[in-house]
Amino acid sequence: MSYSFGKNFKITIFGQSHSKEIGVVVDGIKAGYKINHDLISKNLYRRRPGKNKYSTSRKEQDIYKIISGEVDGITCGAPLCAIIENKDQKSLDYEELKDKPRPSHADYPAFVKYNGFNDIRGGGQFSGRMTAPITIAGSIAEDILAKKDIEIVSRIKSIGNIRDVDIDYININSQIIENLKNDEFPTIDSDAKKSMKNEILKAKEKEDSIGGVVEIAILNMPAGYGEPLFNSVESVISHAIFSIPGVKAIEFGSGFSSTKMFGSEHNDPYYYDDDLVKAKTNNHGGIIGGITSSMPIVFRVAVKPTSSIAKVQDTISLKNKTNEKLSIKGRHDPSIVPRALIALKMITAIAILDLTIEGDK
Repeated sequence: MSYSFGKNFKITIFGQSHSKEIGVVVDGIKAGYKINHDLISKNLYRRRPGKNKYSTSRKEQDIYKIISGEVDGITCGAPLCAIIENKDQKSLDYEELKDKPRPSHADYPAFVKYNGFNDIRGGGQFSGRMTAPITIAGSIAEDILAKKDIEIVSRIKSIGNIRDVDIDYININSQIIENLKNDEFPTIDSDAKKSMKNEILKAKEKEDSIGGVVEIAILNMPAGYGEPLFNSVESVISHAIFSIPGVKAIEFGSGFSSTKMFGSEHNDPYYYDDDLVKAKTNNHGGIIGGITSSMPIVFRVAVKPTSSIAKVQDTISLKNKTNEKLSIKGRHDPSIVPRALIALKMITAIAILDLTIEGDK
């Protein structure tokens, strides 16, 4: 089903943007795992809307409740189910959109697929709101991976044409890792951070939106996980990443820039560090032949500008079959990149945990 992902650590999400509740069922957590509520709350806070002027004004506290699968905070082997109440919906803002689909939203294709019965409010099940329950499951996956010494870091690589500096993930120090994990707008360069925030505010002032690039690195991933061809590590990660609304592209390692290199520049020479096999460079992004190489897995994700903007746009009337104008009401992010970053990290954790469980069988 399209609402489920994973084989060994399997998640199924349910609900819509304006339904009474949204939630997730997680299957595959061993009995005896102590749930890290602090990490779940921290990640939900970083993802949630309404915290600052760079996000939508919709204010959801995202207080979650685990309703099954645990006893006194310890998993019991049954599927774990968690829910979050939706409390700050303004569904009337979306009434006009039943007839006038928003450009670059799922409104029109969903209207066709579901014969007009699609939930238009807040985007229904197509909304970024659905990444909140993914964040609950992803936090559990992140915590389990940390116990295996596998760490995932994410940062904003660019907003519009403003770029952060490059990072050498092979030699990254622990302080940078901690800073990225705790920063609500994670970048390396403080000047780039300031410029990126200004770009978002400029777009907001123009009743527009702006996109960007999120970079994710998976550190301390051992060699040998994954499969060639259809179940390659890139395939599994990409499948997961494209489940997050707003994603338009992904590249691993040197990505598209590798097309401008010679083989002698792109190849990553091996060497021994005591008994460990390492590579001097990491253009391959930690994956060769679909299998992990023990180098950091590094990939970048293109996140589009928020589709809902206040500018008047062209659309159609589905009822009258006429060309119309549309001014979108409601509360929307001038850039979804800072909040999408958390969702992308969480779905990555889910995918990597699923891969490691499969590889350890």
